[in-house]
Amino acid sequence: MTKTRIYINGRFLKASVTGVQRYAYELLRTIDQLIGRDDPAVRGYEFIVLAPTGEIHELGTRHIEVRQAGRFNGQLWEQISLPLLAKNGFLLNLCNAAPLFKRRQAVTLHDAAVYSVPDTYSSAFKMWYKLMFRTLGRTSPLILTCSENSKDELIRHCGIREDKIVVIYHGKEHVLQSGSAPDYPAQQGLDRPFVLAVSSRSPNKNFRSIVRAAELIGDQGFDFVIAGGTNPKIFKSEDAELGNNVRHVGYVEDEELRTLYDRASCFVFPSFYEGFGFPPLEAMACGCPVVVSDTASLPEVCGDAVLYCDPNSPEDIASKIAKVMQDPELQQDMTQKGLAQAAQFSWEKCAYETLGEVKRHAIGRYAEKVARSENRKAQA
Repeated sequence: MTKTRIYINGRFLKASVTGVQRYAYELLRTIDQLIGRDDPAVRGYEFIVLAPTGEIHELGTRHIEVRQAGRFNGQLWEQISLPLLAKNGFLLNLCNAAPLFKRRQAVTLHDAAVYSVPDTYSSAFKMWYKLMFRTLGRTSPLILTCSENSKDELIRHCGIREDKIVVIYHGKEHVLQSGSAPDYPAQQGLDRPFVLAVSSRSPNKNFRSIVRAAELIGDQGFDFVIAGGTNPKIFKSEDAELGNNVRHVGYVEDEELRTLYDRASCFVFPSFYEGFGFPPLEAMACGCPVVVSDTASLPEVCGDAVLYCDPNSPEDIASKIAKVMQDPELQQDMTQKGLAQAAQFSWEKCAYETLGEVKRHAIGRYAEKVARSENRKAQA
């Protein structure tokens, strides 16, 4: 039996790993596992990742081929080479971008950030992604996204028909499978309880407010640990020194981040906007109590397992952090609720739902179209 070929846009293998790329890696690795055990969901299908030539990150799949081919790089490869390479199959694009003139394809649009937090991006970036989102929303038979909030915003901003956009939540097992680095906290001199934040260079992540919240709380016997991204000293207020209780540990490996989640007494995430929000889900999966913004998709992902804060109010952020840190019973209750909430999300569920939608909304409709065309030819 001839297998239906599904190509995957592998341009993400050239990029550093953020949440969008994390989704692509984990989804494909899970599909690879389904192939390995001959799961009915993947029978009759062949999966090939197409990537530009040159150095790429390792995908780590055993049953999904990674094929490097085509001229160009970057957007030119994606818009010109990729549709030619995938002309005899269906194309699945996982990272917010896809060739504009390919019809047999699906694309995951993770959020509408270029509309909702436009100051985060350059003018050229915004112009291109707005054009791409509107075009793909009109021409692609299936749009996937990761939250109802993102779905609503994509419909509103991009004019995508509601019947062609489907919400599929991400998973969290990657953080539990990463291993740990038990000596890391001691190496960083973390011998007191601490509040953890995972930083980024994006102003959307609102780490200025975390530093301000730390200033408001002062030294009450616990530290603030900020991992990754920009040194928080650049976010300090002009008339106040950054407190000695704020520690910036810089870039962390996955094992080190897992250990920080495990050891933290509280995780704080005051982001202004998220399409999904991996960090609070990862923290909950590790049993860490979470304080998170009451905005965008975060209430949808975190449910009633967290304390919510106003991201525009460092005073409210400080108040919620202090409440968690001063109440061990509350910490235990939030840990249990967080574990239960995180258990609702899995990469296997994400893979099954993605495969189902691709087959039903895209490949199935295309097959019906081909059959109708052949019937018309036969009748003529």
